[in-house]
Amino acid sequence: MSESNIKRYSLEEIRRMKSETNWERLREQGDTADPQEFEVDWSTARLVEPEIKQAISLRLDRDVLDYFRASGKGYQTRMNAVLRAYMEARKSGQA
Repeated sequence: MSESNIKRYSLEEIRRMKSETNWERLREQGDTADPQEFEVDWSTARLVEPEIKQAISLRLDRDVLDYFRASGKGYQTRMNAVLRAYMEARKSGQA
């Protein structure tokens, strides 16, 4: 995305914007909640930062690597998720 496509708004400008939500249609579909009804209590929220990844060199079978690469962007994250699931299953005695 180029800088020319990015639009910046202040919080005040956002608050003045007209909602594009079709509340009437939502009510017809059974959603009768008032949009102002959902107040969120952020006082107990906490920031969870992801663990820093460790860069390694790893030898994999070509077909395994091809399989994950074919799934597109984020394939290394998916490989990590598979390895994590295996690790957690082993730790809990399921594998």
